Amino acid sequence: MPKISTRNLTDLPSVDTLNKLLQAMATLDTILSLDNGGAYYSWQSRWGKKQQVAQMHDGSGDSFHAYFNSHGCLLKGFAHESTMSPYQFAPPRLWPGILENVPSVFDAALKEPSFLMSDTTFAIWRLNGDDKWQCGTIEYPDHPYADGSEEMLSILDGRPESYVDWASEYFETDVNPEAVEHIYSLKPLDNEVVQSLNPDATMGKLHNCFVEIGYPGVSPG
Repeated sequence: MPKISTRNLTDLPSVDTLNKLLQAMATLDTILSLDNGGAYYSWQSRWGKKQQVAQMHDGSGDSFHAYFNSHGCLLKGFAHESTMSPYQFAPPRLWPGILENVPSVFDAALKEPSFLMSDTTFAIWRLNGDDKWQCGTIEYPDHPYADGSEEMLSILDGRPESYVDWASEYFETDVNPEAVEHIYSLKPLDNEVVQSLNPDATMGKLHNCFVEIGYPGVSPG
């Protein structure tokens, strides 16, 4: 089965489902990375009024930002080894078409300095009323890596086992599939679930992180 990429967006979930999925993935990473130097995926539930942001940073130069507002989602990514990197040109410039036709409702994201839109190798978007994800009209180079989107987007298929496979390798530990499924469903958190993923983690230690993520049922108090 073809993996999710800018050239195959069929299996990427709807905006609302992707929103919940990235929230769950950030929660899992927060638990698993307690003693590992920071989460790979993060989630900011209070970015702005009716706005949330998910981020991925792999520590090696690749990243994505998923910006959600009341209209939908814009997700931009940067793969530093991409043949479509702005730094393939002198002076650096975006590959033609990447940000073409981005709806104006995402202007706040396009202008957000922390998103580093000048460092973009792919971008996709979907409005709440759309029946599919979209991207610009792009002439891709004849290279298997191309824009790097497959490596970053393929995990977003909504399958807990996809996260288990990735996290087991990344964190170099056995990852409890039942706990992953529990959190993918955004069911209530407790110490039993948290510690089944990381024995050193507790609800108390991670309370503020869960509040920032906005995990359902975790109150600020």
